[in-house]
Amino acid sequence: MRRANRTTLPKRPQRTAALAKEKIIKAAIAEFALKGLDGARVDEVARRSGINKTLLYHYVGNKDRLFTAALEATYQNIRERQREFLARQMDPVTGVRQLVHLLMSIWVEFPEYGKLLASENFHGGKHVKRSKVIGGMYQQLVDALNDLLQRGAEQGRFRRGIDPVDLYISISSLSAYYVAHQHTLNAIFHIYVMNPRRLRRREQHILDVIMRYVRSRPDDRPEADRERRAELHAAMPAPLPAAPAGARRVSPRRRRAVD
Repeated sequence: MRRANRTTLPKRPQRTAALAKEKIIKAAIAEFALKGLDGARVDEVARRSGINKTLLYHYVGNKDRLFTAALEATYQNIRERQREFLARQMDPVTGVRQLVHLLMSIWVEFPEYGKLLASENFHGGKHVKRSKVIGGMYQQLVDALNDLLQRGAEQGRFRRGIDPVDLYISISSLSAYYVAHQHTLNAIFHIYVMNPRRLRRREQHILDVIMRYVRSRPDDRPEADRERRAELHAAMPAPLPAAPAGARRVSPRRRRAVD
């Protein structure tokens, strides 16, 4: 007697639940980035996601859990951008330079990241403290930076005793402030700070500041020139995104005055 072939079908309820949760979190990121934790509405997240409120609470939880899930998802997206940096055993100078480029790119490419963090800091960082995911993501990056610093010091190219956490905060802050305050900077200085050319100049400025800090001989011009040549030939991550169409143009006379 022949047995009928049995095909194992995918578990549709689990797949449906995963897709629904993905839609909910995507809608939550948009809502929280736009209005902050206090101004965001769970009803609006449900509307944006197309998932009814009862299922939203079932799949994710209350508003606080929804905000935590939005933070973790955003961090996870950023973690994907960090994967190549973490996987490569780079030359110390190239590694620090690529970290500068990576962090600048992240702040530019993920504007919702800064907005969610601003809201989270307003609430004392309580959701980050509760998360079992976010801390580990940062620790991997700090460990990779610490390895670069130690190898650079052993080679006599970096000075010793640099705290990797302090250096990470400095690198990130130099780009984060620039992006987060772009609208007031535009209004005050009558420029468009997100112009691609200006973004490249800003990144080079950060590189100069950071490399001068970490080098064992900051005023050694031959060493600095070698590093610049290495930068030009190094395989860098994807370029920064272009500024949106319709960006405000500044007259050449005014640009020279501001620059």
